[in-house]
Amino acid sequence: MVNRPDTKAARQKRHKRVRGKVSGTADRPRLCVFRSLQHIYAQLIDDTKGVTLVSASTVEKDFADYGGNKSAARKVGELIAQRAAEKKITECVFDRGGYIYHGRVQELAEGAREGGLKF
Repeated sequence: MVNRPDTKAARQKRHKRVRGKVSGTADRPRLCVFRSLQHIYAQLIDDTKGVTLVSASTVEKDFADYGGNKSAARKVGELIAQRAAEKKITECVFDRGGYIYHGRVQELAEGAREGGLKF
């Protein structure tokens, strides 16, 4: 019998460890990333109040492309930066959600930076 490591539990453990150190405020919210096999999601969260200020994902109706690749992740990053600019948010703290900073997570971050967010 083959014992596979529980990758979801390991990611949640890493995310919990990072969340002990990273927190968002109203003037500098936390940019939280979640990725699934088919989609990618991003939120700007104010942890002091526990509210989501801005969100963007590939599940939205106006997003027509496939959501599980790097180009879609970059578009989501640019979209969340655009929506943050509308709410006059320029700085944030990046929370990679327990994922390694590589591939789609990296593309989302670079897209957000190109859109004007600083972190």
